[in-house]
Amino acid sequence: MKKIKRALISVSDKKNLKPLLNILKKQKVEIIASDGTFKEIKKLKFKCTEVSQYTNSPEILEGRVKTLHPKIHAGILNQRKKKSHFQDLIKNNFKNIDLVIVNFYPFEKTLEKTTNNKKIIENIDIGGPAMVRAAAKNYHDVTVITSNKQYNELINEMIKYKGSTSEIFRKKMSQIAFTETAYYDALISDYFNKITKNSFPEKKIIFGSLIEKLRYGENPHQESALYSKSNILKINQLHGKKLSYNNYNDIFAGLIISKSLPKNVGTVIIKHANPCGVSAIKNKVESYRSAFSCDPISAFGGVVSCNFSINKKLALELNNTFLEVIIANGFEKSALKLLKKKKNIRLIDASEFMITDSLKFHSINENFLIQSEDNKVFTKKDFKIVSKKRPTQAQFNDLIFAFNVCRYVKSNAIVLANNKTTIGIGSGQPSRLDSCKIAIDKMKKFFEYNSDIVAASDAFFPFVDGIEKLVQFGVKAIVQPAGSIKDKDVIKFANETNTVLLFSKTRHFRH
Repeated sequence: MKKIKRALISVSDKKNLKPLLNILKKQKVEIIASDGTFKEIKKLKFKCTEVSQYTNSPEILEGRVKTLHPKIHAGILNQRKKKSHFQDLIKNNFKNIDLVIVNFYPFEKTLEKTTNNKKIIENIDIGGPAMVRAAAKNYHDVTVITSNKQYNELINEMIKYKGSTSEIFRKKMSQIAFTETAYYDALISDYFNKITKNSFPEKKIIFGSLIEKLRYGENPHQESALYSKSNILKINQLHGKKLSYNNYNDIFAGLIISKSLPKNVGTVIIKHANPCGVSAIKNKVESYRSAFSCDPISAFGGVVSCNFSINKKLALELNNTFLEVIIANGFEKSALKLLKKKKNIRLIDASEFMITDSLKFHSINENFLIQSEDNKVFTKKDFKIVSKKRPTQAQFNDLIFAFNVCRYVKSNAIVLANNKTTIGIGSGQPSRLDSCKIAIDKMKKFFEYNSDIVAASDAFFPFVDGIEKLVQFGVKAIVQPAGSIKDKDVIKFANETNTVLLFSKTRHFRH
């Protein structure tokens, strides 16, 4: 291990430099720095040489070119044990650079702050990633640092090894550095895909920041972690045990449904990533009670997602049942105090969480499927009345509500509804007829029949038997996508039984 004699520092994030500069001064390390970093180091009253003075070449193109110089890159990239490299340095009067401390222009933060293309492009760092890649490649001889979070570890290494660093440390920093440059380039690639409207380029880069390492996956023998394309998840855990893989899976399933409901309206209860009760009644307590009554047995130990803030009255109701997670757009203080009495219940504030047009991924081994999210907002224009009998206003509203819920239920999916509340859900069956039977059984078990039951199917009925089953048990209005060769038979049956039938212009499988 050779002692670090020369360091190059060029950082956009200039926090926590002083402790690092102290150890470099103590170890008599010569410091070279780019313009902004040079000024900060001088301000902290440490000796430093500006890059342009070191290279004897001024910064040009308004700072676009400053560290892209042979004296810089030869100093980083030369292999110390190679005689030919040593001779090249002597010939050109270049010196070794043993430590590179660089973090990049804040491209990600710029994307969060502005949509101005010019500002975004100017925050694409060129020299920084070039130096980092060079140092990371040459980790046998050079130490690379890419974050102020690594400063303490570097300081400890230099103290332990008297001004040097171990190869294990350099290799570890190299791995982090290449990940950092790859992540940075992935952000830029993603931005250009968006501005060129190319969701499916020839080469697709998936990237994300680690949010949390989870105890295990779906089962204890599986490893798992949570990543996000944003540095924050935009859901905030206020109380309770650590969230598991399955908790997150259910939370996401609940949020995608609840955020599809009208603003500040609706309750969703999730069990094993499937809804077992949904209600869009405006009254908060009644909304929860209605969603719960759809399938109270399945709701036990489930996840509740409220598309509104929770008050004390609702908190009292929620405390009557064992629930794993409660999600809301905020909690009133009195409600939070009451709910926190249960030590393990996870309370999640999702007031800042929004469903976007981001892509959805599904993977197996080294292969992955990508598609746009199914988040179409339904209006009456998206449906065609094909039966002789026309729906009432209330029926039409219930049909749209049921169809919206239906697209978030695992296929084959059937949803029965009344008064903007699910009363029976059949999911995940190979046979659509079986899903009809399950939804009807749920309804018979927990709901009193009335004349306004509606049904939604995520895809067309291939035969009349499915719609016949629904009508036999009191369904008065049905919505399904068109497209079956039996569509005429289904319409004929609807007319013969005086049933309202709507055809959706879109299909909504969820496998």
